[in-house]
Amino acid sequence: MQVSIETTTGLERKLTVGIPADRIEGEVGARLAKAAKTVRIDGFRKGKVPVKVVKQRFGGGIRQEVVGELISSSFQEAIVKESIQPAGQPSIESVKNEDGQDLEYVATFEVYPEIELADFAAIEVKKPVAEIGDADLDKMIDVLQQQQASWSEVDRPAQQGDTVKIDYVGTKDGEEFDGGKAEDQPLELGSNKMIPGFEDAIIGMSAGEQKVASLTFPEDYQSEELKGASVEFTITVRSVSEKTLPEMDDEFFAKYGVTEGGEEKFREEVRNNMERELKNALESKLKNRVMDQLLKLHTVALPSALITSEIQNLKQQMVQQYGGGQQFDLSILPDDMFRDQAERRVSLGLLISEIVKSAEIKVDADKVKNKIDEIAATYEQPEEVVQYYRSNQQMMAGLEAAVLEEQVVEHLLASAKLEVEQQSYEEALKPDQQEASDAESE
Repeated sequence: MQVSIETTTGLERKLTVGIPADRIEGEVGARLAKAAKTVRIDGFRKGKVPVKVVKQRFGGGIRQEVVGELISSSFQEAIVKESIQPAGQPSIESVKNEDGQDLEYVATFEVYPEIELADFAAIEVKKPVAEIGDADLDKMIDVLQQQQASWSEVDRPAQQGDTVKIDYVGTKDGEEFDGGKAEDQPLELGSNKMIPGFEDAIIGMSAGEQKVASLTFPEDYQSEELKGASVEFTITVRSVSEKTLPEMDDEFFAKYGVTEGGEEKFREEVRNNMERELKNALESKLKNRVMDQLLKLHTVALPSALITSEIQNLKQQMVQQYGGGQQFDLSILPDDMFRDQAERRVSLGLLISEIVKSAEIKVDADKVKNKIDEIAATYEQPEEVVQYYRSNQQMMAGLEAAVLEEQVVEHLLASAKLEVEQQSYEEALKPDQQEASDAESE
């Protein structure tokens, strides 16, 4: 087998492979002889069909099958011989494929880039730290109470925090505008879902009252027609309902899985959940900051095949996230919408792989076990969750990949310059700008 390789542009390679004719003809002949013993052709007994007849009937198809298999196997032989690692499937073009002659084909593909790792001591990162105070705990419990609140209609003027049902009609220069009309629209006063001044105008109104409110749309409003426009809304209040928070009793605690221990146990469980959430948020924020620095230190040539594949993955994730069916046509989503995130993911994937190889980092089995235990602890039957993960190869592979990435971060931090950044609980839960971008894309 003859093999030659050339670099075209960047990461693209062209591999020319020649396969001797006798190798092809030998395999074709063997298959024809085998077929002659089993094929059924009118006028001949089974096993007595002459090879010449079999060749006339099936020779073309058998040769095509042999050539296809030899191209596949010889390509693998060639890349091993040349110590090449393709990034994606090759494009195969037959140059010479005729009976009795050597087969020659050209495989075009991209290779993985060679990466020279920088000095990780150049990484400077702020490590966020935060604690949960009593005020944070009280605020979280208030949120949980708000989630279980009940509503009841009241015969009094509307006030902040109430929910009203309203009809409204918006006009600009005396004419109704698109999207400015609704009937029996529920609205919580204080939610700031409407333009500035709209909810304030309703405060003090009772069921059955009507008011005309003169308002101005914000300059950055999405509709060009309404940006900064002065308008009037005729608002009619249909009903006013007030919120009643549940009592801090056993019935309320049970809704959040606390069936004994009363308020003390409930507060303990809420704090534990907040601690887990905070830990994950701080680790995620630190990891992303480290990864940002890693990207700044390196310029990586990216195989277009990997970018294309990652764009498809991101599209599929978006469809699954928003409940799209299997029949959803991914091609209607523009590639450029996902390109930046795909390039970031591929760059980091290549860098992490190189770090794992150069530092000889192995997955820590104890860390994987701890990760499973952390996940299982949030469920009522943790033993079942642990068993589910242990018995699911795909889930375990995902966990091991996550743990390996954490170990890479630890490896980088060992050389990096760290500065502690104190944050409040709420600040710690808010992702950095890049993290928020990543989350929107996932």
